[in-house]
Amino acid sequence: MKKQLIIEKTLKIVNQRPNDKAVEISDFADFLFKRYEEEELAKGLQSVISENKTFFILREDDEIYSIKDLKDEKFSCNNN
Repeated sequence: MKKQLIIEKTLKIVNQRPNDKAVEISDFADFLFKRYEEEELAKGLQSVISENKTFFILREDDEIYSIKDLKDEKFSCNNN
C-alpha cells in the first residue's frame, strides 16, 4: 500500500472515531514514532562506535590483565 493511501485510510479512521479514541490513535502514533527514532539513534551510535578508532579497545579480544596481575590482599598490605 502506498504511503498516501495509508495516510488517507488512517485519517478516515481517526475522523470516524470519537475525540477520546482519536487521541488514543494519536498517542499510539507518537509512541511508534519515538520508538523508531530511538532505534535509529541506537543504530547510529553503534555505527559510530564500530567505525571510530577511539573505541578500538572495546573490539580487542586480548585480555589486558592476567591472573599474574592479581594481588592477594593479605600479602600486599603492610601488617603493623
